[in-house]
Amino acid sequence: MEDPRAIIAREPMHYRQVLTVATATALNALDGFDVLSISFASPGIAHEWGITRAALGFVLSMELIGMGIGAFLLGNLADRFGRRPTILGCLVIMGTGMALASLAGNVTMLSAFRLFTGLGIGGMLAATGAIVAECSNARRRNLAVAIMAGGYPIGAIVGGSIASALLAATGRWQSVFEFGALATLCFIPLVLWLVPETIAFLVHKRPARALEKINRTMVRQGRAPLSALPPRDVQVAGTGVAQLFAPGIRSITLLLTMIYFGHMMSFYFFVKWIPKIVVDMGFAAAAAGGVLVWANVGGALGSLGVSLLSQRFSVRYLVAAAMFGGAAALCVFGYWPTTLARLSIMACVGGFFTNGATAGLYAVIAQCFPAHLRAGGTGLVIGAGRAGAALGPVIAGLLFTWGWSLGPVAVMLACGTLLAGIVLLTFRYRESTIA
Repeated sequence: MEDPRAIIAREPMHYRQVLTVATATALNALDGFDVLSISFASPGIAHEWGITRAALGFVLSMELIGMGIGAFLLGNLADRFGRRPTILGCLVIMGTGMALASLAGNVTMLSAFRLFTGLGIGGMLAATGAIVAECSNARRRNLAVAIMAGGYPIGAIVGGSIASALLAATGRWQSVFEFGALATLCFIPLVLWLVPETIAFLVHKRPARALEKINRTMVRQGRAPLSALPPRDVQVAGTGVAQLFAPGIRSITLLLTMIYFGHMMSFYFFVKWIPKIVVDMGFAAAAAGGVLVWANVGGALGSLGVSLLSQRFSVRYLVAAAMFGGAAALCVFGYWPTTLARLSIMACVGGFFTNGATAGLYAVIAQCFPAHLRAGGTGLVIGAGRAGAALGPVIAGLLFTWGWSLGPVAVMLACGTLLAGIVLLTFRYRESTIA
């Protein structure tokens, strides 16, 4: 009997598979808004509470720390209990955290609520990456994962435009989090309707009624049901985490973590500090949100570009090239812009390269881990790598407090994605051909 995972990898994608990819892309768009909501709100928070740049840098990093913890812990839960229940649980966490953030009365409370929100965002990243990789065929897998990752800047564009309008209309930074909570909770029925558990997970873990669940998905995708489950996969000794450091996969885990760490440090310095930098130049908070939206317009275009080019060229080389372009753009962003138009242009260019690299990097990660380790492996890489994401805004805040100007800070933080690109060029891995 043929393994259903091989059938999915070989045959054209059914429209239900496309709907699953589209839903995962929308979930990543939600992540994009949730992560950057604090950036849109930060000028109002700093003004209302009178906090320093250093303190603001720590607040901006709280959900990034939570994302790291959540990606690691909940990513492993997704490999143990399923991708679908993990996504639903993450939505509850994210929606609750956003609602609580709107009620925060001081920096400590807000930091705690953003940390909690980050737990859900991190777990969501790990689970959605696994779902998209496992529901796509081999030919379109890189494209599907990159498109899913491209949802992040789209969410920031749409959500950022709404956030800017809310800030202009209400003058309350809390309105950004209130909108985020409502939008997040609305996704729960959508996931229940459109996102089934992946066949790859069901074949490997074999929970109760596994064959029934697999056949339900196969029939809905226009494929013949199975008469019996295929032979069990060869079991590898040790826990999921231990297997990620087993011989043959240890170097992949460590190198991917280094690459992700460096790139995230640069990327999140860029997207987290844009609004505050623009306001400090004398522009209004609504205009600062507009510049961040332009960064994500560039990010959406970069993600789309990498997605399409990955069908013809090695995604590894595409990501490395985007990282080098992103490092150069961040350096120029630090010195050239003096007007709102120039800030918007360089934010767009920087977003194009940094977000394009991020989208392609998720495809690389999905290629490197087998199905039974995919969510856990992705979660570990994201979890450890998010330390870089958290460090970027913190380091920038400290350097600004010590009197550094924007130019030297941008050059310093651009080194992260530059070094990540160099490491990626030396990195070799074998791309998987089935889910």
